[in-house]
Amino acid sequence: MGKTARVPRMTALLAAAAAGAIALSGALPSTAAPAPEPPQSGAQTGSAVPGDLNQAFQTAAVTYDVPREVLVGIGYAESHLDGHNGQPSQDNGYGLMHLASNPQNPTMSEAIKLTGLPVETLAKDSAANITGAAAVLASYADQAGLTGDARKDVAKWYTVVAQYSHSADAPTGRLYTDEVYRIIGAGVGSAGVQLAPKAVTPDRGAYVKVAPLGSKSASSVLAVDYPGAIWNAACTCNYRVGRTKAISTIVIHVTQGSYAGTISWFKNSAAQVSAHYVIRSSDGQVTQMVAEKDTAWHVGSENPYTVGIEHEGFVDQPSWFTDAMYRSSAAVTKNIAERRGIPKDRAHIKGHSELPNQTHTDPGPNWNWTYYMQLVNGGNPNPPTYNFTTYGSGVRVRSAPLLTASIVTTLPGPTQVFVTCQKQGDMVNAEGTSNNWWAKLRDQGGYMSNIYIADPNPKLPGVPVCP
Repeated sequence: MGKTARVPRMTALLAAAAAGAIALSGALPSTAAPAPEPPQSGAQTGSAVPGDLNQAFQTAAVTYDVPREVLVGIGYAESHLDGHNGQPSQDNGYGLMHLASNPQNPTMSEAIKLTGLPVETLAKDSAANITGAAAVLASYADQAGLTGDARKDVAKWYTVVAQYSHSADAPTGRLYTDEVYRIIGAGVGSAGVQLAPKAVTPDRGAYVKVAPLGSKSASSVLAVDYPGAIWNAACTCNYRVGRTKAISTIVIHVTQGSYAGTISWFKNSAAQVSAHYVIRSSDGQVTQMVAEKDTAWHVGSENPYTVGIEHEGFVDQPSWFTDAMYRSSAAVTKNIAERRGIPKDRAHIKGHSELPNQTHTDPGPNWNWTYYMQLVNGGNPNPPTYNFTTYGSGVRVRSAPLLTASIVTTLPGPTQVFVTCQKQGDMVNAEGTSNNWWAKLRDQGGYMSNIYIADPNPKLPGVPVCP
């Protein structure tokens, strides 16, 4: 969603988290040492200097008896090891370990209770944030009875990591935890933190019976609009069934959070937000959460005529914007535009911040619009030219200039088109006139009656006859 200036709201949220901590019950983790002293005044917030960050992971791992690999894996999955100066994610998670304060995820309140550190410190100081996450993970491990040699075995922490995610459902929890273990297997070299690749076969416990999202199962099927996407529906309370306007604009967002976290948030009844698609940074995986025929809640007053695509990451951190993500997203945008007769140009493919009545900043200055539009347009950095505009709504584009020919697509409303040639075919009687000339449309790959081209001539001037 990309809103980066939410400090006034942050104070209230953190106050709520602090208040919630008072109600928590239970002792400190049995293996935990006393909480470290809060950082001295003037300590760096958001992102510690590399040496301090490396030491913070090591200290927290030893203090709370949590494998360092688990801590670094979670930190990289959540934030690429960047605390974002204490600014919250879209689901109100703070710091590089994403200590959260929302109805589904109480990790901030738990960290306050377990460490005794003040809420502002846990939110803004990276070392404290790591300490808080380690304390929470240790408490979950204690509850799971993870002791002795098993506690030192990274493979045995799978269900604990899944619990830390507080995902909306088991498939999303597995998605989150599989990503953490993928990172552990690949290793990390970021923000001065080094984690050597470690081959781990995770002990998934009860999650072994949970089908991964995207596999062929009753709970994980192909998305309804974009071929190859994973269908994982948002909560019905977070979008509106149907539309009041024709789709004419595609909106590019940045999640301000992780892929799995965003999916889980859109399934949370407290969110009151959603998008049609979410795209993963590492490999461009696409999840569809709202059918295009329905109105996702992603740009306020401009929801009725838009399709929203969320991209995993943060607006101020370009490392999330991978080539895999750009290419995958461009393929989605190209597909939507061509199916719906939307011009593939910047007037119709916009960033969240470019829509009217918005306060968000995404996708921000690190989003490479030139490269993205190149991909959307098949390698051409310049949007294609158009020579006519259509009118009317629900105009059918057919595979041949015949009323019996198959329908290729339907133009939802007035659309800029490029007519490559024209051909006589079946007579069409509409709009108080008759015409047997049909225009062949370059981008839609089919024919439409010249009646619906905004030109008074039955045979379009300057357009050759199709061979």
